[in-house]
Amino acid sequence: MKGWTWLTAGLLCVVVGGLWTAQGLDLLGGSVMSGVTLWAVIGPIVVIAGLLMIVTGIRVRARSKQQP
Repeated sequence: MKGWTWLTAGLLCVVVGGLWTAQGLDLLGGSVMSGVTLWAVIGPIVVIAGLLMIVTGIRVRARSKQQP
């Protein structure tokens, strides 16, 4: 995957993981996921995976700029 793909996918994971965490902690109501502890656990895992993808994307972009 190219750098932008990693960055975009990582950002999406951070946003979705944050949303899932908020729903799992019952900070956002109106969903079947609201107040369910499972989503309060899955959300931060997805956020961490997204942050790792963002770091990977930054490294891939930096490496591709160094090569002629």
